Amino acid sequence: MTMKIFNLIFCVLFILFAALQYNDPDPYLWIPIYLYVAALCCLAFRQKIYPKLYLFGIVIYAFYAAYLFFSKDGMLDWMREHQAENIAHEMKAKKPWIEATREFFGLVILIVVLLVNYFYSRRRIQSIHKP
Repeated sequence: MTMKIFNLIFCVLFILFAALQYNDPDPYLWIPIYLYVAALCCLAFRQKIYPKLYLFGIVIYAFYAAYLFFSKDGMLDWMREHQAENIAHEMKAKKPWIEATREFFGLVILIVVLLVNYFYSRRRIQSIHKP
């Protein structure tokens, strides 16, 4: 029951996050990123699990997060060059490292949700196949 609530909450949150990307500089990228995990959470809520799709998302999002971490004006630059300045004091990201850092943290949240679902689904499958 707790996983159903977990997935329902994140399904709704990720749909809202996708809607907020409408005004983003690259909505064509971020709306599908959030909706992919929202759809998987919706399916998990309905007791339909797809471990391979969780892994696919984890791998793709981890590569993109690594890119955002090391890229110029990315997460690492934000920490080193800009002393990890506040990235939440205003909604409009006027500096490139603010946008990249926010995107990095968004990907981390998505990856964590996918990991939780992946490991839960593996445990569930193993318990079903236990003699």
